[in-house]
Amino acid sequence: MNVMVVNIPDPLHPAVVHFPIVLILIGTAAAIAALVWPRAALALNAAILLSLGAAGAIAATWSGEEDEEIAEQAGPQAERIFEEHEEWGERSRNAAILASLMAVAAAVALKRAPRISRSAAALSAVIALAASWCVMEAGHYGGRLVYEYGVGIRQGTSTPPGDN
Repeated sequence: MNVMVVNIPDPLHPAVVHFPIVLILIGTAAAIAALVWPRAALALNAAILLSLGAAGAIAATWSGEEDEEIAEQAGPQAERIFEEHEEWGERSRNAAILASLMAVAAAVALKRAPRISRSAAALSAVIALAASWCVMEAGHYGGRLVYEYGVGIRQGTSTPPGDN
């Protein structure tokens, strides 16, 4: 019998964070499209994408908290940037949750209560735009951690992370 071994990436955060980034950005485009063209398929797609993005953002903030000590080892300047990254990540998560709830409400109400659906769709699109902005800010600070301070980069090893 073959046993499949799953290697969990270490650090986990970089492996997890890219999914909610993409889902939130594409979900934002879907939410705007659902507002402009109120169709059941667009509303459902926006709700699904933003909900998956919100779930991924929950996992990303959790994994980031688990990897916090890596940033702390890089010094006080990196720790300050990490705090900014963490705050923008939490804002992204919170906005994505709210946008997904509004998108679900818009999709559910589309046939029975079009006015409520339209209002929920508008709120979803606006909040999703805010979530996208927060994602970009979080990514900016995350990029600074990696490229300016080398946080999460292993140097001097010949084996890939997790194989040692």
